[in-house]
Amino acid sequence: MEEATHSHHIVLLPPPGFLGHLIPFIELAKKLVSQYNFTVTLIIIPHDSEPQKSLLQGINPTTTNINSVFLPPVSIDDLPDDLNPDVLLPSRVIRSLPSLRHALSSLGTPATALVVDLFAVHAIDVAKQVGIPAYIFYVIAANELLLAIDLPKLNHDDHSVKLPGSIELNHEDLPDSVKDKNSEFRRWIVDLCSRYLLADGILVNSFLDLESEAFQELERRRPGIPPIYPLGPLIRTGLETESDRGTEILEWLNNQPPKSVLFVSFGSGGTLSVDQFSELGLGLELSGQRFVWVVRAPQENVSAAYLNAQKKDNGNKSKDPLEYLPPGFLERTKDRGLVVAGWAPQIQVLGHGSTGGFLTHCGWNSILESAIFGVPLIAWPLCFEHKMNAVFLTDGLKAAIRVKEINENGIVERGHVSEVVKQLMEGEEGKIIVKRMMDVKFAAANTLSQEGSSSKALAQVVRKWIN
Repeated sequence: MEEATHSHHIVLLPPPGFLGHLIPFIELAKKLVSQYNFTVTLIIIPHDSEPQKSLLQGINPTTTNINSVFLPPVSIDDLPDDLNPDVLLPSRVIRSLPSLRHALSSLGTPATALVVDLFAVHAIDVAKQVGIPAYIFYVIAANELLLAIDLPKLNHDDHSVKLPGSIELNHEDLPDSVKDKNSEFRRWIVDLCSRYLLADGILVNSFLDLESEAFQELERRRPGIPPIYPLGPLIRTGLETESDRGTEILEWLNNQPPKSVLFVSFGSGGTLSVDQFSELGLGLELSGQRFVWVVRAPQENVSAAYLNAQKKDNGNKSKDPLEYLPPGFLERTKDRGLVVAGWAPQIQVLGHGSTGGFLTHCGWNSILESAIFGVPLIAWPLCFEHKMNAVFLTDGLKAAIRVKEINENGIVERGHVSEVVKQLMEGEEGKIIVKRMMDVKFAAANTLSQEGSSSKALAQVVRKWIN
């Protein structure tokens, strides 16, 4: 196709403070520059700016055509302390719209198009005001896009929702936006989702072979919804480094047998309660399997921890998560387990030959990374859309075993943890999942090839931008 020139300038607007969304935006920017010669500007709405800046600094310094602009910070101190995190993100966006419009008008090269996050869709109004097309980059699953489009007609009392591919979500697995009875929260989310229909197109970080039924249903609904472009899987590229911990983990993995290690991580902010933290550790020990476990200090409010959504610093210093391990745990498991605090180079761990399974919170980035490397999964969803993803993984994709046995206190006990881990790593069900994930791995590689469906979808949307 015709190559773009640097005069074609795409502006990307990720959400404030949500690092799991910023990563695919950065990867999209890299593709637009390397494959299509675009100039790309990432406009950043500040919130906990240091992690944002760290990710942006990881962009190859030779990539001179990716720029970042930080908008002035906005205050949200007047909002209620108990405001739902799903509302907090678009609130920051709305308050940043005047600064966004000024930034768009101040660019040296006028923007060809504006691409916004699913939580930043109010910025579509600004794009229309300045006369440029606006697209949404939906960085999570196509199934969730379908649910969002249908949200205005769903009732919070619905006991289940059916999705394409014979996937049925029970009430407990629905996102809070569907089942919450709070009229104010629901009004916010319905307004957010209704704005998806205002976009000139929706880019989705997924691929046809992963969610074929969902994409077929989205296509069936055209022209009632914007054009859909499956561009994924876009995952973090380049080496992840943070002090010497990454090297230590990879060297430890080098000394383990092939496909023998379970990687245990709950994402960039996922935490467990104190009791659940202990039961997970004892379950890993009881399983007898090798593991790398990324631990964070327990916290009862899982959703607030995951989004880093607290508006005010309460002054508490984070405690060492190793202090919460069962007494004697490190000594008893030292020959077959590695516990690391806070961070691990997840991409490199999942791609390592010794990694044979992944216990995950079911965040979409983690699912796509597992797909690319063909790693079988244990689904342990925490909050937000994670439970919905877990249903898709087990009932739709059939690529995971889900942790299900929860006691009256909401705790997954050590015996069930051990059982699920052993089943994935050495059981018959685990062998079936391994084969399924290898098929997914090959499909992911094919879709990103030059003639693959995701490459063609990106070329299609680029053609619209430059013509």
